[in-house]
Formats: sequence, structure tokens, C-alpha cells
Amino acid sequence: MGRSSKKGPYVDPRILKKVLKQKGTGSRDPIKTWSRPCQIPPEFVGHTFQVHNGKNFIKVFVLETMVGHRLGEFSHTRIFRGHGKVVAREISKT
Repeated sequence: MGRSSKKGPYVDPRILKKVLKQKGTGSRDPIKTWSRPCQIPPEFVGHTFQVHNGKNFIKVFVLETMVGHRLGEFSHTRIFRGHGKVVAREISKT
């Protein structure tokens, strides 16, 4: 379900504060965050985040095409190991 357009996009103020601080100092250290529902504003472009997926922190480098998406979309919580594998069985000679 979408967020009300009257409220605007959800951007975690703590993360925004850290990004603006980094822009002032010029450092490019990854910003560690647990805020998966935070939307990516244009100010985040060019920064690296470590987004928690429930077990590990996944590095996410923000590009222009990611603006408007959420941080959690780029830090998957499940590992896809493929569909069922075909196992070749030997045919017994009887």
C-alpha cells in the first residue's frame, strides 16, 4: 500500500543527516542502516549504504536510477538457490 501523497516520501531523518554531513566533509565511508523502508531521495546518489537484511549488512551503492525506490529493495532477505534440480537416475537392469 502506498504512502499518502499529502505526507510525501518517507526519508529517515537520521540517515539524511548523516548523508548531508558526509557531503560537507567529503568522506565516502558506508553508512550503516537498519531502515529498509527509507526511500532514496536525490541527495543519496553517489553514497554507499550498508543495509541490514535480517542477518548481514549488504553494501548498496546508490545510482540515479534508484531514486524513488526503497533501500530494502536492494538488500534481499532471501537467497534464491534455483528451482528443483533434475537428478539423473540409473536404470537398473533386471
